[in-house]
Amino acid sequence: MTSCTVETTENESTIHASRQHEVNDSPIEEVRLTVSIKDDPTLPCLTFRTWFLGITSCATLAFLNQFFGFRQNSLSLTSVSAQIAVLPLGKLMAAVLPKEAIHVPGTKWSFSLNPGPFNLKEHVLITIFANAGSSGVYAINIITIVMAFYHRHIHPLAAMMLTLTTQMLGYGWAGIFRKFLVDSPYMWWPANLVQVSLFRALHEEEVRPKRGLTRLQFFLIVLISSFAYYVVPNYLFPSITALSFVCWIWKHSVTAQQIGSGRHGLGIGSFALDWATVAAWNGSPLAYPGFAIINISIGFFLTLYVLIPIAYGSNAFEAKRFPIISSHVFDASGSKYNVGLVLNETNFQFNQQAYDDYSKVHLSIFFAFAYGLSFATLASTISHVALFHGRTIWQQTRATFRDKFDDVHTRLMKKNYDAVPQWWFYSLMLIMTGLAMVTCEGFGRQLQLPYWGVLLALGLAVFFLLPIGVISATTNQQPGLNVITELIIGFMYPGRPLANVAFKTYGYISMVQAITFLSDFKLGHYMKIPPKSMFIVQLVGTVVASSVYFGTAWWLLTSVDNICDLSKLPEGSPWTCPGYDVFYYASIIWGVVGPLRMFGHLGIYAKMNYFFLFGILAPVPVWILSRMFPEKKWIRFINVPIIISGAGNMLPATSVNYICWITVGVFFNIFVYRRYKSWWARHNYILSAGLDAGVAFMAILCYFSLQIKDINGMNWWGLELDDHCPLASCPTAPGIQVEDCPVFH
Repeated sequence: MTSCTVETTENESTIHASRQHEVNDSPIEEVRLTVSIKDDPTLPCLTFRTWFLGITSCATLAFLNQFFGFRQNSLSLTSVSAQIAVLPLGKLMAAVLPKEAIHVPGTKWSFSLNPGPFNLKEHVLITIFANAGSSGVYAINIITIVMAFYHRHIHPLAAMMLTLTTQMLGYGWAGIFRKFLVDSPYMWWPANLVQVSLFRALHEEEVRPKRGLTRLQFFLIVLISSFAYYVVPNYLFPSITALSFVCWIWKHSVTAQQIGSGRHGLGIGSFALDWATVAAWNGSPLAYPGFAIINISIGFFLTLYVLIPIAYGSNAFEAKRFPIISSHVFDASGSKYNVGLVLNETNFQFNQQAYDDYSKVHLSIFFAFAYGLSFATLASTISHVALFHGRTIWQQTRATFRDKFDDVHTRLMKKNYDAVPQWWFYSLMLIMTGLAMVTCEGFGRQLQLPYWGVLLALGLAVFFLLPIGVISATTNQQPGLNVITELIIGFMYPGRPLANVAFKTYGYISMVQAITFLSDFKLGHYMKIPPKSMFIVQLVGTVVASSVYFGTAWWLLTSVDNICDLSKLPEGSPWTCPGYDVFYYASIIWGVVGPLRMFGHLGIYAKMNYFFLFGILAPVPVWILSRMFPEKKWIRFINVPIIISGAGNMLPATSVNYICWITVGVFFNIFVYRRYKSWWARHNYILSAGLDAGVAFMAILCYFSLQIKDINGMNWWGLELDDHCPLASCPTAPGIQVEDCPVFH
C-alpha cells in the first residue's frame, strides 16, 4: 500500500514538473518547437541600416503591389521577399560603411552608420517595415471605383486623408487589447512562426547534421527550386494553374463543366501544379495549425458539395437563371446588371422609379449563400468566443491588471524592455478619429458619409476586435466585418454607394489594421524586440506605405486612358483591374440598391437573415458536448466559426485554390506533423518561406524582363490562364439566352 502511494506521488510530481516546464517555456507546442527562449538586449535596433533598408523595402513593395494590382496578371508580393533580399544588403552595409560616430550639429546627439555586424533585431524591424508595404491599402478600392467605374471626381487631399486614416485608426485601440492578444501565451499567432523559423535559419549558426542539411541550406535549395519551376506556370504553361479534366471529357455538357471546373464550378477532379494556386487567397497552408485546416476543410466541403448543389438543383432563388458561381450581379433575364439605369447621375443616388421599371438585382446561388454564411460567421464568432473563451478572457482580464502572464517570453520582455506608454495609443486614436470625420464631412461631403457614420463604424470595429482577435491569434483565420458594415449602413443610409463603402472601410479595415499591428507586435514579442522600437517602425512604415500606395494609384488612374474599362481599352491592354470589379459590384448591392431591396422584405434574399440566428446557436451543441465529455479533448478543437466560413474566401478564390490548399495542408500539418515531428519542427515553416519567395522572385523577373515588353510564350493551348471550361458559367434554366451558351428548352 505504501509503495503504491509513493509511486503515485512520484508520478504526480513528474507530471506537475512537466506541466510547469511547459508554462515556463510556452503552453503551445508549436511555439516551443519554433521560438528561441534566448535574448541579447545589447543588440542595436533602430540603426541607420534599419531605417534605410526598412523604408526602401516598404516603399518598393508598396509600389510593386499597387502597380500589379491594376494589371490583368496581378501579383501580391509578401514581406518574405524583402526579408530574404535585405540580409545580404545589410551585411554588405556592415562591411563597407564607416564606423565613426557622426555628430548632429548644434546638439549632443550622435550616431553611427555602422554600429557593428548586421544583427537579427535589425532584420526583424526591417521586415516589419516590409509588412506595412506588403499588406495593401483597402481605401484604394474606393478611389478606384469612384474614378474608373463611376467616372466621378474625388479631391486628391480627401483621397489621401481617407487612405491614411483608414490605415492608422486601428493602431490606436490595438493598444487597449495588446495585454490580451500579445502578452498572453495562449494567443500564439501561428502565421508568425513562419517568419520566426526563417529568421532563425538565416541568423543562427548551425552544425550540419550528418547526411543532412542545415536549415539555411534547406531554405536555399527550396528557394532555388521554387524559383526555377515557377517559370513553367507563370510563363510557359499557365494552364497548369487549374487542370479540370472533367471539362476535357464532356466538352459540350454545361452540367459536367459546372461540376468539374476548378475556376468557375465545383472543381471535382480539378487540381493544379503551381504553388501560387495553393497559397493564393488563403495564404500558405503550412502556416496553419492542423485543427484549423480540418475545420476549414469541413466547412468548404459542406458548403460547396452539399449546400450549393442542393440549392442549385432545387432552383432556390431562381438559381438556374444564372451561373452557379459568380461574383457579378444580374437582371431577371440572366444578363449582367446595368447599374447606370438605376443611379441618378446628378446627385449620385438611387433612382427608385428606374429600378422598378428595370429589374431587381439577382445573384448567383453561391454569391447569395456566401453573404448568408458571412452573417452566420460573425454571429457564431461572438457566440463561440463567449462560450469557449469567456471564462479565460475574464481570468486574463484579472491577470492583466496584476501582470500575471508568466511564460518565458513575457518575462524576458518585461525584464529587458520598457512597454509602450498607453497615452501613445490614445493620442493616435483621437487624432485619427478627428481627421477621419474631417475627411468625410469636408470637401463638399464627396464621400457622402456623415460624422456619426464614422463614429459608428469605429465603434463596431472596437466591439468586434477582441473576439475576432482571439480567433486570429489561435487559428490563423480572420472573420471580417466587411459584410456586416455594409448591411448596417445600407439600412441606415440607403442609396448612397460612396457612404456605404466608406463606412465599410472605416469599420472593417481599421479592425484589420489593429489585428495586423497586434500580430506584428507578437512577432516582436517572440523575437525580443523593444516594444517602443516596434511601435515607431509600424507607425512610420504605415505612413510611408499609405503614401506610396496612394501616389501609385493616383498616377495610374490619372495617366492610363480608360483604365479598368474593358469596353474601351485597346486589345491586349493589361490595365483591366482584376479584383476591383468585386468591390464595385458590392457597392451596387449594398450602396446603390441597398440591403432592404436585397435582404429585406423588398428583396429576393430575405431568408438569408436566418443565418444570423443559425450562427448564434451553432456553437452551443459543440460547447455542450465539450462539457458533457471533458475527457474527449478533440471536441474542443471543433471551431464552428471556422467551419461556417470554410469557403469564405471563394470569390475571389476558386474551388481549385481550396482543393490544393487543403491537400497540401493536411499532408504537412497533420500527416507529417504527427509521423515526422522532428522533421516538421526543423523544416516546415522554412519550406513555406522558400516556396513563397521563389514564386515572388520569378514573377518579378518574368514581368520586368519579358512580359512588360509583351514578350509572351508561344501561342498554344497551355498559354491561356484558364481551365478550358467555357460552359461552366452558363445558366441552365429553360429559355435563358446568354452569349456563347446553349439555350435549354
